Amino acid sequence: MLKDKRILLIMGGGIAAYKSLDLIRRLRERGAAVRVVLTKAGHEFVTPLSVSAIAGGHVFTDLFDPKSEFDVGHIRLARDTDMVVVAPATADLMAKIAGGHAGDLASTVLLATGKPILLAPAMNPRMWDNKATQRNARQLNADGARFVGPNEGEMAESDEGGIGRMAEPLEIVAAIENLLAKPVARPLTGKHVLITSGPTHEPIDPVRYIANRSSGKQGHAIAAAALSAGADVTLISGPVQLPDPAGARMIKVETAREMLYAVEKSLPADVAIFAAAVADWSVAKPAAQKTKKDKSGAPQFSLVENPDILATIAQRNAERPSLVIGFAAETENVIEHAKEKLRRKGCDWILANDVSPQTGVMGGDRNTIHLVTGKGVESWPQQSKAQVAQALMARVASALAGAPR
Repeated sequence: MLKDKRILLIMGGGIAAYKSLDLIRRLRERGAAVRVVLTKAGHEFVTPLSVSAIAGGHVFTDLFDPKSEFDVGHIRLARDTDMVVVAPATADLMAKIAGGHAGDLASTVLLATGKPILLAPAMNPRMWDNKATQRNARQLNADGARFVGPNEGEMAESDEGGIGRMAEPLEIVAAIENLLAKPVARPLTGKHVLITSGPTHEPIDPVRYIANRSSGKQGHAIAAAALSAGADVTLISGPVQLPDPAGARMIKVETAREMLYAVEKSLPADVAIFAAAVADWSVAKPAAQKTKKDKSGAPQFSLVENPDILATIAQRNAERPSLVIGFAAETENVIEHAKEKLRRKGCDWILANDVSPQTGVMGGDRNTIHLVTGKGVESWPQQSKAQVAQALMARVASALAGAPR
């Protein structure tokens, strides 16, 4: 797929730059022509000579290089390529791109190009989680840049790990192939899509809680698909072990009440998709200290019903999203329960699935969906959760464009 494709690789300054040497090799194996811009900070981690040897050509480093500026070299680099890949994309580089800076060769090329831009972020997890970096990621997504990673894993400067590790070279190659395969439709550009994901944790005491087996994989996949479709995405997530979708506005919560508050504060939205597995009950009075085992037997807890987030939003008079979508995770009579839930909650669509242990859906990577609407039931084949998300976004885009629901 990459034969004779021209890739301009911009290498930022970070220890992950060593992976970019392997990325160049992988791209050239697939027939791509790779030209490289190495930033000043990138020089601290890899040398122009090593990059040039692997890329098989001149490495560009300076904005005012007399060898290339005779024909406005930065404009030529920006134009004479099929895609610009930034790997590693440091926090500093992302900030420059988002702000439209043009103070060096890399940022000038990125500002001058009209070609697709793919970013592979790499930085300390705290830098990735910083509000400024997340704001820049959202801006870049809105401007049309695409992301691969960052991933979770150990970082060079710490054993703590976290999200910030650059995607592996073959992951980046796959993302490049996907972006060059066909033009990317972005039918949700300008739309705000609000999504909930993951479980909620309802405290019993400071160390115990009521929860469920939701992994958040389906909700996070929906957020990624919405971002790819051009939407402005707010993802409100309970506790999960998943990387944040790059470009989403993330709000992390623990309890059902916190999730409802975050949802209401995030309105208005064009579409609200409630994929979170919210606990139905919480402990009325969580213990201030850890509950101890004693001779009096098992402790007795008084439970109270949690707020119904889906029904609360679906039945709003003010700021109700145009399309409110819920999930029905069932273990029996899946479609019948979903139809009843659609009527009772007042939402527009329900995505019903069987989460019985033998299905492997809860926590797994595949799902079988029944789309229940006021017009009937549409059963989808078993597919990956990413494919479910893409199919759902296609239906959402069609509905917002005025197609019958």
